[in-house]
Amino acid sequence: MSTSPPPIVPPPLDREDDGQEQRLHPGSWLFVLLQQLRQFLLPLIALMVFGQRGDSAPLWTQLGPVIAIVVLVMVSVLQYLSYRYRLGADAITIRSGVLARNRREIPYARIHNVVLHQTLLHRLFGVAEVRLESAGGNQAEAQMRVLRMSQALAVEQRVRRQSPPARADAPAQDGQPPPLPQAQPEAGRLLLRMGSWDVVKLGLLSNRGWVLLAAGLGALAQVLPRHVVDQGFEAGGHYAEGLQLGSAGLALLAAAVLLAGWLALRVLSVMLALLRYHSFELVEQQRRLTVSTGLLSRIRSSVAHRRIQAWTLRETTLQRWAGVRQLRIDSAASQGNEVNEQRALRELAPLATPDQCDALVHHLLPDMAWPPAGWRPVAQRGFWRLCLTSLGFTPLLAAALYWRFGGWGLTVLGWLPVALWTARQQMARIGWYSDARYIAVRGGWWRRWWRWAELDKLQALRLTRSPLDRLLGTSQIWLDTAGARSGEPALSMRFLPRAEAEAVLAQLSTALARRQLRW
Repeated sequence: MSTSPPPIVPPPLDREDDGQEQRLHPGSWLFVLLQQLRQFLLPLIALMVFGQRGDSAPLWTQLGPVIAIVVLVMVSVLQYLSYRYRLGADAITIRSGVLARNRREIPYARIHNVVLHQTLLHRLFGVAEVRLESAGGNQAEAQMRVLRMSQALAVEQRVRRQSPPARADAPAQDGQPPPLPQAQPEAGRLLLRMGSWDVVKLGLLSNRGWVLLAAGLGALAQVLPRHVVDQGFEAGGHYAEGLQLGSAGLALLAAAVLLAGWLALRVLSVMLALLRYHSFELVEQQRRLTVSTGLLSRIRSSVAHRRIQAWTLRETTLQRWAGVRQLRIDSAASQGNEVNEQRALRELAPLATPDQCDALVHHLLPDMAWPPAGWRPVAQRGFWRLCLTSLGFTPLLAAALYWRFGGWGLTVLGWLPVALWTARQQMARIGWYSDARYIAVRGGWWRRWWRWAELDKLQALRLTRSPLDRLLGTSQIWLDTAGARSGEPALSMRFLPRAEAEAVLAQLSTALARRQLRW
């Protein structure tokens, strides 16, 4: 992959500063003020626009926005003056509050993720926002807005030093990918770097533009009146009729418009990918993984090896044709809103070749033989349950179309063989694998995925039987881990015969009872 600027190397810690309280950056009150203004922007605008009704408006409606801004400035300055933090030997201590004083002790060993976030304004001032996240919860354990970059890196390095000492790398085995190249020790070990072309390819193969387009259309539908939308469609129809292109010409025009729209969405997807994944680097240092990414807004997020709860490989049809896939992880860091999800370390390889993904897995999990050679398939009986929606909805749709359009409406029944064939292919892809340390499942056909976890990271086991399972004599085993997020495939063993499912559940329950949960 192409080269990019070397990763930022944290400065050495000053032993004399241990135990001394430190302040935020002197300009931190400005960033706090900007954050608060974003939250109160709409109420302030409403007060300025609707509060003034000519010259007879009360004085408070004219001075209200100014008073509100002055109050926000005072709150921001007081927050800066009252906020202190201290890097102790085993924990970070944070003091905050003006009227109600708070003291928070956060042991380093409980911190699962350290996020350094830099917007364009942060980079101009040479500062960063630091988030310390632990397992569970919707909020970060601590959020420092903002620190000098040297202070932020010192906090990150102090947390990293609490990780267990790195163990010797396991030698390459037969059939396993070779070990990854070693970088300079002080800069960490570079595991993956994405060049500009890799990011462009990621944008071309993704559908991020569609998501933004759907959000934009939804916003317009809420803002524009219905009659304006109807007038727009009517004007477009009159313009097309005025061109007098005929049926063939209108078909070509429609195809050209669709092609132009598709190309515009591809360009939009590439732009979004460049903003998020520009200069993406994955670095390992002292048994901790650190990702730096972003064009205008830079995010530096890290997580210890032992904090990784589950692993996921994914590839869409386009990615499979291009010979690439994604490697993602679940960690027990805090979950919450969309902003927190984007800042959390989720993607070890947003786009990489299968060999690169396998090399990363073998390096980070040297005791696991990946990919497993003995996937255990499930019985093909009952594959039709994967397309129940199509089996129930398609005949109803065909009946409605037949009543409205006659025999042509029955053509939608042609979807049923396609749905059944796709369901059979999906059932053939489902499989599972288990050994003394790991358990893995796979599935999907159009969008293929593989998901696995260490037995030490499993928190609970569940065996369920739906009415269809009771009818077909099957069961499902669900494996719960910390940090599992919506949108990821479930870590579950589906469509197992009842006797086999009960035997596997008993075996896993015995193994979990003898093992200690590792966070």
